[in-house]
Amino acid sequence: MATPPPFLYSIPILIVLFLCQSSAIQQPSTNGARYLGNFLSSSKTLPLVVKSKAPKYEYETKYFQQKLDHFSFADLPSFPQRYLINTQHWVGPSRLGPIFLYCGNEGDIEWFAANTGFVWEIAPRFGAMVIFPEHRYYGESMPYGSKEEAYKNATTLSYLTAEQALADYAVLITELKRSLSAQACPVVLFGGSYGGMLAAWMRLKYPHISIGALASSAPILQFEDLVPPETFYNIVSNDFRRESMSCFKTIKESWDVMNTVGQKNGGLAQLTKTFHLCRKLESVDALSNWLESAYSYLAMANYPYPTDFLMPLPGSPIKEVCRKIDSLPDDASVLQRIFEGIDVYYNYTGTVDCFNLDDDPHGMSGWDWQACTEMVMPMASNKTTSMFPEFYYDPKSNEEQCLKDFHVKPRPTWITTEFGGHAFKSVLKAFGSNIIFSNGLLDPWSGGSVLEDVSETIVALTTEKGAHHLDLRAATAEDPDWLVEQRSSEIKLIRGWLDKYYDEKKATFSM
Repeated sequence: MATPPPFLYSIPILIVLFLCQSSAIQQPSTNGARYLGNFLSSSKTLPLVVKSKAPKYEYETKYFQQKLDHFSFADLPSFPQRYLINTQHWVGPSRLGPIFLYCGNEGDIEWFAANTGFVWEIAPRFGAMVIFPEHRYYGESMPYGSKEEAYKNATTLSYLTAEQALADYAVLITELKRSLSAQACPVVLFGGSYGGMLAAWMRLKYPHISIGALASSAPILQFEDLVPPETFYNIVSNDFRRESMSCFKTIKESWDVMNTVGQKNGGLAQLTKTFHLCRKLESVDALSNWLESAYSYLAMANYPYPTDFLMPLPGSPIKEVCRKIDSLPDDASVLQRIFEGIDVYYNYTGTVDCFNLDDDPHGMSGWDWQACTEMVMPMASNKTTSMFPEFYYDPKSNEEQCLKDFHVKPRPTWITTEFGGHAFKSVLKAFGSNIIFSNGLLDPWSGGSVLEDVSETIVALTTEKGAHHLDLRAATAEDPDWLVEQRSSEIKLIRGWLDKYYDEKKATFSM
């Protein structure tokens, strides 16, 4: 089996439009391989509109001065952490109004706020404050004054870790509650994807900070040998196979066809023309990466109704991709079929004249570093079960690539050392509580999440037709009944956590 380019087993957890690159950090090699105190308010409350169809959520944008390193006493510069806050529906500290805190992911926090309507929509019924803190090294929350300086080298990037991010959230909420005399107000954590992992880990690492966490599409088991490395790509492949076997076979065949064409004289120019690329293709690998990422993100964003979270996409986009691939005349080439299908993802509106193979529209390039340090998620592709080229997880190759790109060696066992994972059921049953792991089984990341109840208070909510953290999206008139029921179950569980907290408070005060 061939050794994969490193991006294949370090896709950013959050859905992105394209695999990421950044000019501020040392670039990966050109062979196509990439990895996968003070509360300062802005001048006004800003309504957020990411795209014309996105709901509008109002919040204040504020900044909190965070320590660069929470785990040493070195005199290091602080940095401003951006957070979004809405207190419109908060019933206040005198009534122990709850605080809903979304654990920011690997990107601009406004993007997550715009696409996490569930938190905004349930806040009024709970009388809750809503806070969206931004993850360090993303968006505007940059140490060292700028992204260029923060991403300069391994030394400046060394504070970009999940541990530091969780400490940021713990310090922020503690200081915010103190400033509002709201120390007794309960905190409920939310998060999707990497943010869901952070929400679950924060509940376990800082149990005194929150009373519970909703971790949606959180692959906390996608490390070491906790799940088979083929799991992710098998689920993506099954999503396509479920729609159309001929579509699945066309995609599976296309990789060899592309390689054959690319090796011919003028082959790269031919591929450039076939796929309407803006610049001449320099390697088949770059095109393969571009296609592979789209198939994976289509599986993650295989929502039952039209969305524009990533790209403007139709409902059940994989069905539409396969319809395009299968509907061409019999004499159409494999590559023509692939282009027609992939055009659904990259150009559903029909407004794009040509395609760039690299872009970072949501500022997620920091994940390259995280995947080369502690977020080491082994992945592989099996030629029997997958529509992707066969490859295996090679830790040595991964280490060599990370040394080349960032001058660091990955620590593949650190996450399980820091947060656990081995024998997780017995461990969590013994000391964990109040975590919801929600997953849609169409989502390829569901294979690395918790899909069965661990205890009465650590529960798994799964939906057969759900995709990547669909439950956290805003409610729509097109929501299927199973999605409505899933959200109702989540609300009921959260209400139970809060009721128990209030009952215990009353019992304490009555003593």
